[in-house]
Amino acid sequence: MASILSVGIPFGLSSPQQQLKTSTRVGGVATQSTRRMVAVKAEGGGINPEIRKSEDKVVDSVVVTELAKPVTAYCRCWRSGTFPLCDGSHVKHNKAVGDNVGPLLLKK
Repeated sequence: MASILSVGIPFGLSSPQQQLKTSTRVGGVATQSTRRMVAVKAEGGGINPEIRKSEDKVVDSVVVTELAKPVTAYCRCWRSGTFPLCDGSHVKHNKAVGDNVGPLLLKK
C-alpha cells in the first residue's frame, strides 16, 4: 500500500481516497494489483511551526557510519527542542491532535 502523508496541525484529507490500478509482467504472465493512495495536507500555515524559518528549505543529511550511538532518533513531528534530533515532543503532539507520528530511527 502506498501512502502520501504530511504531518501537521491540523490536517485533513485533501482529496478522497483513490485507487491506482497497475499491471505488471512477471515471467511473461500479466498480473494486476490495486494500491490505495491517500493524500493528506496541512491546513493553515504549514507543518513547521518555528524551526529554522529563515532558510528556504530545511534539509539535514546524516552519514550513518559517523553516528555516535548504535541507534539515533531523528524528529519527524517538527516539535523537538533539539531538532533534528528527537526529544520525545511527538508524544505531546500526538495526544493533542490524535496523531501517531514517531521518530525516524537510524541504525549503524
